[in-house]
Amino acid sequence: MSLLSDVWRRVLPKVQAPPEWGIEPVPKVQRKLGFLDYFVLWGDLGIGLLVLLAGSFLVPGLSFSGALLATLIGSVLGCLLLALVGMIGSDNGIPTMVLLRPVLGVRGSYLPSALNVLQLVGWTIFEFVIMGYAANVISRTVFGVSSIPLWTAVFAAIVILMGIGGPVGVVRQWLEKFAVWVVLGTTAWLTWHLLSTTSLAELLSRPGNGSLTLGIGVDLVIAMPISWLPLVADYNRFARKTGTAFWGTFAGYLITNVWFYALGATVLLASGIAQEPKGFVSAMAITAGWIALLILLVDETDNAWADLYSSAVSMQNVFPRVKQRWLILGLGILAYLAALVIDITQYENFLFLTGSFFIPLFGILVSDYFILRRRPYQADNFYQPPGRFWGLGSVNLWGMIAWVAGIAAYNLTNPSTLGAFIPGWARIVPQSLTVFGGSLPSFIAALVIYTVLAGVFMRRKEPGRVTAHKEN
Repeated sequence: MSLLSDVWRRVLPKVQAPPEWGIEPVPKVQRKLGFLDYFVLWGDLGIGLLVLLAGSFLVPGLSFSGALLATLIGSVLGCLLLALVGMIGSDNGIPTMVLLRPVLGVRGSYLPSALNVLQLVGWTIFEFVIMGYAANVISRTVFGVSSIPLWTAVFAAIVILMGIGGPVGVVRQWLEKFAVWVVLGTTAWLTWHLLSTTSLAELLSRPGNGSLTLGIGVDLVIAMPISWLPLVADYNRFARKTGTAFWGTFAGYLITNVWFYALGATVLLASGIAQEPKGFVSAMAITAGWIALLILLVDETDNAWADLYSSAVSMQNVFPRVKQRWLILGLGILAYLAALVIDITQYENFLFLTGSFFIPLFGILVSDYFILRRRPYQADNFYQPPGRFWGLGSVNLWGMIAWVAGIAAYNLTNPSTLGAFIPGWARIVPQSLTVFGGSLPSFIAALVIYTVLAGVFMRRKEPGRVTAHKEN
């Protein structure tokens, strides 16, 4: 019996209640994660059925070689931004939405917090739908039993328990000991299977149909690491050292993002899989087999866990006294119920539009932290009464102006996102503006505008500003 108990403790993830400091800076004694932890965490979050699906969107609009080029460029740029924002969290031990208080004001940070909760709960719903559908495909194939609501409930319960367990426990007890290695082995097999049954030379010589520019293709790739920007400091605040967290985040996500985008493009060209979530899952079961689909499905829980956990942390920026575990439980149940009734295929366009709001926002944060304030922040100033940070009514007017300008820049340089809601919008925008896509122009526009406005109008020494640099 003792032997079985020992095996049980070693194999299964340990579920522990998260520390109750909420959005307060993580105490140094609790900052336990190093390079390997972040390499595994962000490498694992770069793996998933939805990443494969995103890779399939690059072709046949681009040629296969063009898709690979867009994947490499977009992954390097997106992962660099991801690691930079993560660095701010590691330096200060503070979650992402709280880090926006200096650039938007205390009350100003409530708006992106609300948007972030909206998009994260939306992505949690999306993940629940995909997991429930994929599990049902396997169940129907192997056992002849079909019940999407039941399988969705099973995976929703797993994700909620992982959220309550907290980042340190999930990374060290689940990802590092089991999940990431099994998934990487499965992915290596799937890659070998595709390459051994497909002519790579033929794929490389196949032209695209011209419906995508390279810039928009890069935008599609950047979208995945960028989508984690509102979450990254929620996890990187647990880092022992800023430098190791930066490189672990960058390298881990870069490798798997390149791998899975390239794999998704290969799968589509080799097998003609439908570019639609449920059709993609069904076709993957035929292409890779139900065992490979099952392993990828299990790994999908990690993405849903991160979305659910961070939605609770973001909500605590507005309601700091509400216990994290109750927020995770309540939002998880809400996401499950919504997954049973929402047409997630249509909702996806709204999620991408909401996500585009955050790209310029983090251009502002990078400007404030690395250019204007010269890092790090004085954490005590984040938790003073509203009005501590400069701006009318604890709303930073210059940050808001730069944010709106960045959103406008995104929708002018990548009109397809807004075009899903406004027919004809893409025809209004000159084609010459779409060469570089929307992500980088909006990020740079917001960064430059905020740097100029804040540099001109901000007092040289305002509350919360520091000039000395110190290492964690």
